[in-house]
Amino acid sequence: MAAALPVCYHGAITKTECEELLGKKHKDGAYLIRDSETIQGAMCLCVYKQMVVYTYRLLQTHTGHYTLMTAGGLNETFFKTLDDLVRHYKKKNQGLAMHLRHSVKRKTALLIKPQKPPETPESPRKPSSEEEPDYENVPDSEYVEVLPP
Repeated sequence: MAAALPVCYHGAITKTECEELLGKKHKDGAYLIRDSETIQGAMCLCVYKQMVVYTYRLLQTHTGHYTLMTAGGLNETFFKTLDDLVRHYKKKNQGLAMHLRHSVKRKTALLIKPQKPPETPESPRKPSSEEEPDYENVPDSEYVEVLPP
């Protein structure tokens, strides 16, 4: 079973919403984690310091570990859970503009959408009118599969 997400994780909020939440807290070292708006599957660790929000890209590896994206030449540190990562960056002088001090907790529980069950070969899913058809799997498609020689 996957580890529970920390209460400082706010999900898919915008950069602006994030800045408003951290601004309301108005404490150096206030932080939260949100989904990245630009990279699907990535998250952002956002830290408030002297009325500026510093944003750090947070990535999850194929093994499930978490790391902050680093500048070239710096060693990456990997953490089993987001809580481990947060605990590490609560220590001073770990490379952030400000060490993490005040968690901005989400007010409501996050609703995690269940994944759709995988399709079975016996019952392929029909594309709805809003979706683009998958031309590779349409029997009367003009597209052909090209195999390497």
